[in-house]
Amino acid sequence: MELKGNGFTLRTWKEGDEISLQKNADNIKIFNCLTDAFPSPYTMDHAISWVDMMINQNPVLIFVIDVTGEVDGVIGLDPKNDVYRKTALIGYWLKEELWGSGIMPAAVKLVTEYAFQQLDFIRLQAGIFSKNPRSMRVLEKAGYQLEGICRKAIIKNGEVMDEHIYAILKP
Repeated sequence: MELKGNGFTLRTWKEGDEISLQKNADNIKIFNCLTDAFPSPYTMDHAISWVDMMINQNPVLIFVIDVTGEVDGVIGLDPKNDVYRKTALIGYWLKEELWGSGIMPAAVKLVTEYAFQQLDFIRLQAGIFSKNPRSMRVLEKAGYQLEGICRKAIIKNGEVMDEHIYAILKP
């Protein structure tokens, strides 16, 4: 499965993605903006394990962001459950060399359309660390709105931060 953007493709995972995933994910600046479930350092064992899990997704929820023919980033949906089952969390990262290129807001828009048209979600949301205004701007450019700020909700690298909650609703 592929979703075509302007200058990039969101695609499913394939064997061989491990090398570029490890290379591009092993960046402390990326790690500092993601939950602790994202490892640092990002080793080849992490990459192999991840790609093995991703290869046979059904439905596809997590995509490779492919700009240069490799894993240049990742974007995906994490469905919630129980009474929140029509909501998914959206998360993403992009290799540092492509920051500021305009790719990420476009990728977020594509995944948002996919989530609302092909999957059964009615709400997507993201929690952004207060020290990551660039990611807040990505979501704003993609049509997401700030719904609130959870004060002192995050501890990352020993630092307490606020979490900014952004969301978009199915039209």
